[in-house]
Amino acid sequence: NAVMDFRSGRRKGEEGIAVVIDFLLTNARLVLGVGGAALLGIATLVVKRVSVPVSFIRWLGESSHADFISLSLTADLCEKSSLDIQPKSDVKPKKLQLCALTLQVHFWAFYYTRAQLSPVEVRRVQSLALDICTEIQGFLHTRHPDMPLGEMSLGGSLLDDLEVVRADHACLLVPLQVEASLWRLIPGEETLLTHPLHWMVRRINLEYFPRGRSYWDRFLVGGYLSSEALVNMLSKTVMETMNWPSISSHLDCLVRPVLGGPELSLEIRWVSSSHSHVDLLILEEDVVLTGQPQLTTPWVNAWHLSLYPWETRRLAQLDESDSGCRRNVLKTLKAVCKLNPALRPMPSAPLANLILHLSERESDWSDGSLEVRFQQCITELIGYLEQGALHSYFKPVVNLLGSLSEDQVDQMGFMLYCAMSEPEILLI
Repeated sequence: NAVMDFRSGRRKGEEGIAVVIDFLLTNARLVLGVGGAALLGIATLVVKRVSVPVSFIRWLGESSHADFISLSLTADLCEKSSLDIQPKSDVKPKKLQLCALTLQVHFWAFYYTRAQLSPVEVRRVQSLALDICTEIQGFLHTRHPDMPLGEMSLGGSLLDDLEVVRADHACLLVPLQVEASLWRLIPGEETLLTHPLHWMVRRINLEYFPRGRSYWDRFLVGGYLSSEALVNMLSKTVMETMNWPSISSHLDCLVRPVLGGPELSLEIRWVSSSHSHVDLLILEEDVVLTGQPQLTTPWVNAWHLSLYPWETRRLAQLDESDSGCRRNVLKTLKAVCKLNPALRPMPSAPLANLILHLSERESDWSDGSLEVRFQQCITELIGYLEQGALHSYFKPVVNLLGSLSEDQVDQMGFMLYCAMSEPEILLI
């Protein structure tokens, strides 16, 4: 296989257009206020790229007029001094303090009303997800009593208090127990695939322990444990065979498999629609490999190295060491992206890594610095989008923006550019 380069080069923008946009938006803020500047920004985007999603324009139209008036008044209070030729030296600090206070008010109001989930809602969805885990575990034990599986559990953002807006996603973890004397986990850099996140699980010691000694030998492809073969088996055994109507009746909600895709996914309908993903895991010390063919295609025997546990643990450690607000900033950024159509394609991993990178340079993450860090994150993210690359904190060779299209990058960058000087427009 040819060696692949997973570093993304710098994307060149059109400097002339950028200068014009900068001039328009800067002056629009002084004359029109925040609401007018935001609308002008969208109008400029329409001229720049005619492929703006209809949902994006509809989102602007559905924003209440009162919100724009409120934001415009805030901007006028903060910027009135810019109209004075000789502002008094003792006035400017008070106005700057007012701006910071206003952004903090917007931030916390958004955090508690949009980003933070109700504990009752979280417990309800967690309880339902654990009930589904119990049903699947019991079915597998009955159908395949000799299959060496660990205890199924709940994982992901819902468990780690990083889910935002709605508790509509749960991750069900199915750990595989592989014998350390028969299997070796090989880092991606050491494989023919060369991808740092595509690991392989090789069968070893065949001369002493021939094929058939391990339960998992039946899923060997070319001497390696095939994630695709295992996912296909679990799909037929669980998704297509379990009596989901009976389980739905027992759990008092609708639970049904989502068939036809590479993921093991369940749709759950209870008041609102939500989804659960079933992930196969191989654990070895601090390494977590997941069987996700949608991420490792076209290689049938590749496993995906999950960096999520490392990222989440590092953020928690940093906040615990200095009583910081990194996780609050991350949840707010995730909620902003989830609610804003232009920013919705942004995955959560780049946002977490952005904060980890910023923590290397900034030590003050107290509540008092909240508005500064939030604005910094916006500015930093614009820079990463302009470069077309945001490298993983733990695996710098991995570009976390590589899955985004050029059109998505352009639209996200422009939306964030509109909010760079007035971040309140993201917190509506």
